[in-house]
Amino acid sequence: MAVIVFLAALGLIFVHLASRRLTRLAQSSNEGKEGRQKQLETLIQVVRWIAQVTIVGAALLTVLGHFIDITPVLASVGVVGLAVSLGAQTLIKDFIGGFLILIENQYAVGDVIQVGGVSGSVERLTLRTTHVRDVNGNLHVVPNGDVRTVANVTRGWSRAMVDIGVAYEEDLERVVAVLEGVVDAFVDDPAFGSQLLERPKVLAPLSLGDWAMTVRVMVKTAASKQWGVAMELRKRILAACKREHVELPYPRQEILVRGLNVAGRDRGEE
Repeated sequence: MAVIVFLAALGLIFVHLASRRLTRLAQSSNEGKEGRQKQLETLIQVVRWIAQVTIVGAALLTVLGHFIDITPVLASVGVVGLAVSLGAQTLIKDFIGGFLILIENQYAVGDVIQVGGVSGSVERLTLRTTHVRDVNGNLHVVPNGDVRTVANVTRGWSRAMVDIGVAYEEDLERVVAVLEGVVDAFVDDPAFGSQLLERPKVLAPLSLGDWAMTVRVMVKTAASKQWGVAMELRKRILAACKREHVELPYPRQEILVRGLNVAGRDRGEE
């Protein structure tokens, strides 16, 4: 029995070392191919989990066989397994869904997705569940069988959109010229220019609201870079509008109060 425990422990160590080795190979052989690298790393994690469960299960059955005859146990387990499988359709659906997610490479660990009303980063992906951490730090466990429509916002390329409300009193052509200047400086900045896949576009006017006309700066960026690009653009646009005295209005209400000249009315009545 000690030999069995030793072999099981040796097998678990081998699986751990092999998974680490394969992960390093996947990272080195797929440099610049982030999507492919994440897919391979996720597959390695799932295979490692299956191998560990198989080794532990086989070791437990072998150890149990030294004390009792496990043939009737295996037969009863088969019958119970059949009954459980008939009642565990949801579990089977989850496993099939996880298998399809991995094969089709819909998303992988590290991707930012929107699924089932949840948005966040994928921290763990198994055959049964997807673990998503949202921006508030909450960990959501989504059964793979419930994944019907998923939005992967960090696959291939992304898009940042910055909307600016401008007062109607402003000259629209002047506003566009100011924003084009911000865009030119942004593209020439080596810290951010390398994250852009094409020159940003200024769309004006995008819409006409009750208190402002909306101007949009739209940027196509590398995957997962849209948030940093949008934040930096907002800072530069705000500074440029302040420097060029472009009015950025905010919602407000003006209330006119008309009073009655009571004294004058009384004299008229007299």
